[in-house]
Amino acid sequence: MALEMRQECEKCHQALPANAAAMICSYECTFCEKCADEMKNVCPNCGGELVQRPRRK
Repeated sequence: MALEMRQECEKCHQALPANAAAMICSYECTFCEKCADEMKNVCPNCGGELVQRPRRK
């Protein structure tokens, strides 16, 4: 099963193309690095850890 590459931050709606830096939780909630940092790398939806999303070319 492939990772869903969501195209924008769920908090600020900044565009996040597949090759952009982004943070995700195990449920694939997606945030830009700035918002993730403000939330102390904790997903507001599930309480899980936000980690660096892999990039696609």
